[in-house]
Amino acid sequence: MTEQLDGTMNAEQTKKTSKFLSLVLRHQPETIGIELDDAGWVAVDQLLAALKRHGRPLTREALELVVKNNDKQRFAFSDDGTQIRASQGHSVEVELGYEPCTPPEILFHGTPRQFVDPIRREGLRKMQRHHVHLHEEVGTATAVGNRRGKAVLLKVRALQMHQTGHAFFVTANRVWLTDRVPSEFIEFPVDC
Repeated sequence: MTEQLDGTMNAEQTKKTSKFLSLVLRHQPETIGIELDDAGWVAVDQLLAALKRHGRPLTREALELVVKNNDKQRFAFSDDGTQIRASQGHSVEVELGYEPCTPPEILFHGTPRQFVDPIRREGLRKMQRHHVHLHEEVGTATAVGNRRGKAVLLKVRALQMHQTGHAFFVTANRVWLTDRVPSEFIEFPVDC
């Protein structure tokens, strides 16, 4: 995670830094000895000091570039820029404070083929995360599903689901969150 002398990082360094920040801001803050507040925030200065103590020094400028250039916009600074958090995907207990909102008619979820039968039986469950993640864009959902094998694209009748009482939330980076998706609201591809 080392930076160049001029404070910049190459693409590979940026990717590694982003993955490590995902680990500490979403799953294991104790890895570098930080604590997230109830909403998942940590002071930027505290994060940078902890990274340095654990042999992963990072400047404020490099952190800003990682946040700005993250392809999925996984991180956000507070309005005053003094705190940072992951936007979603936590396995640690946090309350992100997103307000319920009405989803579009259809949202998408990409998943590896081996999970289709369990999803058909049980629906989409949040598992170790706080929410099920859904996307407006086919490409984004497919890319997420491809991380663990060839993705199968599921269509979720989100608006219909919402109208029956299921709450939806949307993050600043347009990831839609819900507690679970019952299988009756999922359209499976005909070849699955």
